[in-house]
Amino acid sequence: MGSGGSGGIDLNLLLALDVLLEEQSVQGAARRLHLSEPAMSRTLGRIRKALGDPVLVRAGRGMVPTPHALAVRAEVGAVVERARALFVPGRGTDLRTVSRTFTILGHDAIAAAHGAALFARAAEEAPGIRIRFLSESHVDAPFLREGTADLEVGVIDAASPEVHTETLHEDRMVGVARAGHPLLDGELTPERFAAADHVIVSRRGKLHGPVDTALAELGLGRRVVGTVGTFPASLFVVRDTDLVGLISSWGLSLAATLGLAVFEVPLDLPPLRLGIAWHPRHDADPAHAWLRGAVRDILADWSAAAAALR
Repeated sequence: MGSGGSGGIDLNLLLALDVLLEEQSVQGAARRLHLSEPAMSRTLGRIRKALGDPVLVRAGRGMVPTPHALAVRAEVGAVVERARALFVPGRGTDLRTVSRTFTILGHDAIAAAHGAALFARAAEEAPGIRIRFLSESHVDAPFLREGTADLEVGVIDAASPEVHTETLHEDRMVGVARAGHPLLDGELTPERFAAADHVIVSRRGKLHGPVDTALAELGLGRRVVGTVGTFPASLFVVRDTDLVGLISSWGLSLAATLGLAVFEVPLDLPPLRLGIAWHPRHDADPAHAWLRGAVRDILADWSAAAAALR
């Protein structure tokens, strides 16, 4: 992948740029590309000159990408992937020789409940693939389009028009409380449920949700004492208080581990459609196809196990 002449582009710079933006470290990129750090620094200098942009700038002890680098990151990754596909046809790809890093965007409960299974499968089938779980942000952004994430897992409620989405499971929320909670004694009515103090899981800190809408239709309201950002955090709060929380099926194993009681919510709540989403630039990428397939299988196994737990 050399230069195409005096007016050509050195495609090695494109590969180096892809790795630099992923690692955000000259040292890390040098290690990945089997270069010395001085050689990697010189390569970064050539990239900066070619793009007319600093690309990576110092921030404390680390480096962060510039706005321009963030804007081109997804397309750089896509071009490198297409080049790989040209030289290594998908049907002949040996996943055990692939060296890649994939980022999965989703709620923390996904990593807590399914991370171990996915890491184990990668170790067995594609040991050169590294997986990063990225927590959902409090702001909505086109993470898949920008290349910040390679796969989104969970309730896909905000996606760019070109993004592929696939529903894998329809779920519903259930209540969770500490063992021995007074709410668990006797018939659980909407009135008794509303009378309890509640904690909400919200990445944006919202104090109102579908439960409040359902209660309002019955002329009821509840007291929400506060919010936390993740389901695992909420379960620890519930365990040590009289607060009542909500979880989906993927939190059932976590609740069981903490000795919590799970109960059906006496309300008509909307279903949760859980699935995956990815940008079409990954459609022909064998390694990404492996990732999608692995997540599908793990969620299918979990769906069957969750049904048995109910």
